[in-house]
Amino acid sequence: MAVIAGTWAPNVVWCLRAGPRRFSELMDVISPVSGKVLPARLRELEQRGVITRKVCDTSPPSVEYSLTELGGGSIPALDSIVKVGHNLKKRGYSA
Repeated sequence: MAVIAGTWAPNVVWCLRAGPRRFSELMDVISPVSGKVLPARLRELEQRGVITRKVCDTSPPSVEYSLTELGGGSIPALDSIVKVGHNLKKRGYSA
């Protein structure tokens, strides 16, 4: 879990589980994250080998992020955490 530790890092990994996304798509999906925090988190995840960053040859240039094998391996753990959260919500638990 230390590999995907950090504010918004699990959210980024969770969003990328369905496939590659551009920066703007991640900003839309993880709407409460700031435009300053998301790039920092993406850099950290890339440095840890959890995601890859691909610069696309478009006009204007765009960047696409995707999970590495390491990042994909964390999906079952995140899925379990999400299921526990849903179960707690059904039981009326609030933090």
